[in-house]
Amino acid sequence: MTASDKTSADAPLAMAETITAEEQVALERMKAAYADGSIQGESSLPPPDTETLPHFVSEAPFDLRSVEKLTPEQEKIYFASQLTLMWWKFRQHKVAVWSGVFLLILYGSIFISEFLSPWNYQTRHSQHIYMPPQGVHLFHEGEFIGPFVYDVKRKLNLETMQREYTVDETKPLKLSFFCSGDPYNWFGLIPANNHLVCAPKGAPFYLLGTDRLGRDLLSRILQGARISLTIGLIGISVSFLLGIVIGGAAGYYGGWVDMVVQRVIEVLQSIPTIPLWLTLSAIMPASWSPILIYFGITIILGLLDWTGLARAVRSKLLSLREEDYVLAAQLIGANPARIIGRHLIPGFMSHLIASATITIPTMILGETALSFLGLGLREPITSWGVLLNEAQSINVVAVFPWLMLPVVPVIFVIIAFNFLGDGLRDAADPYK
Repeated sequence: MTASDKTSADAPLAMAETITAEEQVALERMKAAYADGSIQGESSLPPPDTETLPHFVSEAPFDLRSVEKLTPEQEKIYFASQLTLMWWKFRQHKVAVWSGVFLLILYGSIFISEFLSPWNYQTRHSQHIYMPPQGVHLFHEGEFIGPFVYDVKRKLNLETMQREYTVDETKPLKLSFFCSGDPYNWFGLIPANNHLVCAPKGAPFYLLGTDRLGRDLLSRILQGARISLTIGLIGISVSFLLGIVIGGAAGYYGGWVDMVVQRVIEVLQSIPTIPLWLTLSAIMPASWSPILIYFGITIILGLLDWTGLARAVRSKLLSLREEDYVLAAQLIGANPARIIGRHLIPGFMSHLIASATITIPTMILGETALSFLGLGLREPITSWGVLLNEAQSINVVAVFPWLMLPVVPVIFVIIAFNFLGDGLRDAADPYK
């Protein structure tokens, strides 16, 4: 045995000699516990001579996903549809919700605008031309008598040659509700004479005043909303159809198709707006009925507004057409129309929604501007633009400022559409 072997053999002994007394006691105790090869004392194992062991078998079905089980609250979120998620996201935008409610009420009112109007919008009251707005009162000489207006006395000022109206506070005229009044044709089809509120027969009742022919301005604003609000919806249908189809073809196919579309868009956008309006308005014959002129103005607005949307659709499709899911759809034989409509367009739906909510008020303003300039709708049809056409003269506005009241619903509608567009744009992408 060599010296190194001797050292190796003596190493355990040397280590044992270096342990302390406490470690030696713990070592002896461990050797006693494992003397038979099993733990004695506090061991949970049965003795070695035990023949049978108690056991339990569960008969419940084994669920592989028991660890992944969701609570009802989690299931409500994780399994919600896309529309549900969009609605939850939209509800968080309170201003957009109230704007949507306001627009729903406004669009709902166009179906009963004749009923809501105190008068027929074409009825002329020659005794009350340019009459200022009246106020509604509840108390007369400290006594509650319900909603009423005071009678009005009229005289002609020979110095200014203007009609002057003075309120006769001794004659209250009580208003009645759900009453019969001026006859009208509902949507130009069904004759009726029911109104929400009426004054006594022959009594003046003009909450927003009258115009140069003595027609009630409130009734004309309510019934003009039907034209001004629907012209935006129909116009945007034309604009979106042209923009998505032409812009989608340019972005998907590219090449010479994209080049031709881009050049056409550049030519249309380079033409000044007002001369183009003049040209398109001159095309419509003067012998057309008001309803044909209405649809003509709608198509004009749609033809002028599709270029911006087409460019936006084209730029989006140029980037999205390189995605793998587009290649997969092409490999399974999907035609271009299906790929664009089912796979590419939904990819930027939030942008389309924002564009729609901006385009509708733009078309309402376009119709208002055309009618204000005398290029759009004309009497006897009425719209907010036609009503503002009477307020072109600054002298008229200075003397009869209530003729500018039709601009108020235009402002509120445009603001509501902008807020609604913000909420819908965020809700269209609920995962952000």
